[in-house]
Amino acid sequence: MAQRNRGWFEGRGVLALNLVSSPGAGKTTLLEKTIEALSPSVELTVIEGDQMTTNDADRIRAAGANALQINTGAGCHLEADMIAAATRKLNPAPGSIVMIENVGNLVCPAMFDLGERMKIAIVSTTEGDDKPLKYPYMFRASEVVIVNKIDLAPYVDFDPDRMTTNILKVNPHARIFMLSARSGEGMAEWLDYLATLKRELAAA
Repeated sequence: MAQRNRGWFEGRGVLALNLVSSPGAGKTTLLEKTIEALSPSVELTVIEGDQMTTNDADRIRAAGANALQINTGAGCHLEADMIAAATRKLNPAPGSIVMIENVGNLVCPAMFDLGERMKIAIVSTTEGDDKPLKYPYMFRASEVVIVNKIDLAPYVDFDPDRMTTNILKVNPHARIFMLSARSGEGMAEWLDYLATLKRELAAA
């Protein structure tokens, strides 16, 4: 099913990204700011995964993007069949971006292919700089790591250099962005990277 999803996305030139993180790392805020920055030139659709509530999907719609909430109940991750059903309902436009905001945890989602172009791990400075060493499978499975809430680094026990070292220990090829979705610091580099991914997909 993941392969079918991947083929569906690629055939329509849709860039599908799987955002994974622990709860509270700032996935939804990052999505809100990304939607605001890209609209209306780039269409962005969001598939939201949570155990309960429609809170995040409501926030995404308020930011101006189409969204569908998947509630997993006791489940700790999204699966490829859920993405297939959500994609049929949302019908994202050719050349658009689909962001999958997975259920918040750094364990289960690492093991499941949804048909995405890549996993993007998001970790916040408030979680500490040892998370890559404690949850290596997630960081190894992610091509990109976003270190969010960098504006709070001076106020918490967080060392950006140590975080970079720890990420590269478990994934030497990871692309790392340090930013603050709330303050806007570092967001330009993230948005430029999305534009690069879209160009690469269009040229493929």
